[in-house]
Amino acid sequence: MMFEKKNLELELLLERGKFVSEVELMAEIKMIFDEDEAKRASIHKKLAGESSTNDNKFNIDLLETCKIFHLDQIKSICIDYRLRFLDSHLFKNDIPEEAISKIKSMEKDHNCDLRGFKIIAPSKLFHLKNFDDPLLFVPIGNNYYYLIHKWGGEINPFRKLAVRPFRNLSSFFMFLMVISFGLAFIAPYDILGQVTPGIFRALSFLFIFKSLVGIALYYCFWKGKNFNEAIWNSKFYN
Repeated sequence: MMFEKKNLELELLLERGKFVSEVELMAEIKMIFDEDEAKRASIHKKLAGESSTNDNKFNIDLLETCKIFHLDQIKSICIDYRLRFLDSHLFKNDIPEEAISKIKSMEKDHNCDLRGFKIIAPSKLFHLKNFDDPLLFVPIGNNYYYLIHKWGGEINPFRKLAVRPFRNLSSFFMFLMVISFGLAFIAPYDILGQVTPGIFRALSFLFIFKSLVGIALYYCFWKGKNFNEAIWNSKFYN
């Protein structure tokens, strides 16, 4: 039957059989899988190992400008959101396979062996030495970094506001002053009898501010806390 409908899947199988047997085909596929697994294992090992590399040899024509960031811009974001920018070997969570695939693809496209991986993430996601969304970078050179992959959810928009008082010492004292002023303003000035409201609130402000500073500094020293500007690239707890 010359005009009988053809099964395309069967036609493909017949065409394939002209060139390779099933045994040879499976052997070739297994070899491809083994090579891929070996490459992925090598990338995992590099991510888990320490590296002092500060640049990588990229093909500039293949880089996307929207993924190139200077260290100063990374530092600013880390300080604003109280994040760390540390070597990938300190990252204690699993790095997704999608990121591994992107590294593998970049190494193939740029014909290079990438090193010096770094990650932006909250402190709790790192193994920190005792003395909410990761971004994987690799150095380009001259303090420029290339964003390879982002995973996880979006960062809470209120995080920047919540950690603003801990940006630096001046922000911290300004926060305590605002709190002290608010408490002094709502304090009932007539509890001491006949007293000028302005003088009462000024004295209350000084007393409350001094108390809050003392409590805050004691807590910070006790817990080993530090300011965002000091910890953004520190691998230590404090």
